[in-house]
Amino acid sequence: MHKQQNVPPPISTQPPTGRFLLTAAAFVIVVAGMRAAEPILVPLIVSVFLAMISTSPVFWLRQKGIPSPLAVFGVVLGVLSVGFVFILIIGTSLDDFSKAIPRYQTRLTQEIEPMILWIQELGFQLDKGMLLKSIDPGASMRLVAKMLSGLGNILTNSFLILLTVIFILFEASSFQKKVGTAFGDPKSTLSHVNKITNAVNNYLAIKTVVSLGTGVIVAMWVWALGIDFPVIWGLLAFLLNFIPNLGSIIAAVPPMLLGYIQFGIGRMLLVATGYVAVNLIFGNVVEPKLMGRKLGLSTLVVFLSLVFWGWVW
Repeated sequence: MHKQQNVPPPISTQPPTGRFLLTAAAFVIVVAGMRAAEPILVPLIVSVFLAMISTSPVFWLRQKGIPSPLAVFGVVLGVLSVGFVFILIIGTSLDDFSKAIPRYQTRLTQEIEPMILWIQELGFQLDKGMLLKSIDPGASMRLVAKMLSGLGNILTNSFLILLTVIFILFEASSFQKKVGTAFGDPKSTLSHVNKITNAVNNYLAIKTVVSLGTGVIVAMWVWALGIDFPVIWGLLAFLLNFIPNLGSIIAAVPPMLLGYIQFGIGRMLLVATGYVAVNLIFGNVVEPKLMGRKLGLSTLVVFLSLVFWGWVW
């Protein structure tokens, strides 16, 4: 008689508690790996994003009879030009903006102090020093500087991003042939793949155009109001408009604070009015009309996603 060995049950027959613990442990390991691989993963994700935006122009050029290498070269040249403009804008504006943050913070603190004294006169006991330290009026502006600086650092890995985008575009050009070779009856598979690819490309293309329009109008609006660094606020509005629901709100906070610092509450309300008008027009009229439908994303889910990915990367 051989002694029967104790073999652990398969995962599918394990109790729910065991499956949950195993899944949680795997999730923690994956997240830790993503944090450790940030220097590689972030440029890779940027490359995939740029490549997905660029596939539609490449396919359009191919339909016009331009060979794939020339189409890819032309689109990549356009992407490089846009990236160069971004780096130029960030490089020329970010240094001046970072130097001005302490001055803005001092002026905003001076504006807040009378409000604190007024609250104290009403009978509320407030520690002015602790309150100002907790509020940290310059935190939002330092966050803007940090985010734009991080974007500049990502774009400095331009060689790695460029190579990845080129390889993805060349692979995309021959993807249908490879699917046809891999599957015996590729028509159904190709149909599903093309639908998914076209839907993603259309969404990104429309979102990019809408975000660009939002950024340009925001920059013109804050410039007309005399707010410092209008190009930075336009660029911030363009970037954060890719975040549904919350992005436009986050983008409006720093220029509103700056409007209050420079000119007072009236100019801050004008800045807010402009942002609300722009986002109502683009978010509720232009974008749904171009896309044909709304995504219907939950604001809570978007917020939690921002917190999670902001912590990871």
